[in-house]
Amino acid sequence: MPHLSTLFSLVTVVSVALLLAVTRRGPSLGERVLKPLASTAFLAAALAHGAHRTPYGTAILAGLAFSWWGDVLLISRAKRVFLAGLVAFLLGHVAYSVAFARRGVSVGATALALVLLLGPLAMVGRWLLPSVESRMRAPVLAYMAVITVMVALAVGTVAAHGEPWVLVGAVAFYLSDLSVARDRFIAPGWNNKLWGWPLYFGAQLVLAWCAGRP
Repeated sequence: MPHLSTLFSLVTVVSVALLLAVTRRGPSLGERVLKPLASTAFLAAALAHGAHRTPYGTAILAGLAFSWWGDVLLISRAKRVFLAGLVAFLLGHVAYSVAFARRGVSVGATALALVLLLGPLAMVGRWLLPSVESRMRAPVLAYMAVITVMVALAVGTVAAHGEPWVLVGAVAFYLSDLSVARDRFIAPGWNNKLWGWPLYFGAQLVLAWCAGRP
C-alpha cells in the first residue's frame, strides 16, 4: 500500500516540523505527543510498505520498533532513562545490521568500509569521551562500535545489490547520533535538534521505505 506509506511519511514530516517549533523555547508537553507520533508514523509507513513480508523487512521493522522505544525514552533527561534509551537504539542498530546481513553483503566492501570507518570512530571518541562520565563510557563505546558496524554492513549491502538508499539511511542515522551526543554530553541546546531530528527521522523513513524491497 504505497499510498498509505506516503501518508504516514507525511505524518512523520509534519510532526517533526511541529516538534521543532514547540521545543524552540525548551522542553514542551507537545514533545511528549509529537515525538511518539512521528515515530509511530514511520513504523506504520514500513508496515504499509510491506516490511513484514520478508526476513529483511522484518529485521528493519524490529529496528524501527526499538527506535520507537528509544525516542520515547530519550524525551526524559533522567540518566537511567537515557541509558535505557541508549540500549533501545543500540538494539535498533543491531536489528538493522541483521537486516543488511540477511539482505546479503559484499564481504570485501564491508571489511574495507569497516577499516575506513575506524578513522571517524577515533575522531568521535576523542571529541566525545572526555565529556562522558566514567560509568557511561562503556555503554557509549559499545554504541559507537555497533553503529560503525551497521554503517559498514550498509556499504556491503549497497556493493552487493546496488541500493544506495540503504546507505543514505544508515549514514543519516549515524550523523544524527552525533547531535544526540552533543546535546547530552557536550553542548545541550535546541540547535542540536534543529539538524539532528530531520536527519534522524529522515533516516528512519528511508529505511522504512527500503524495508519493502524483496
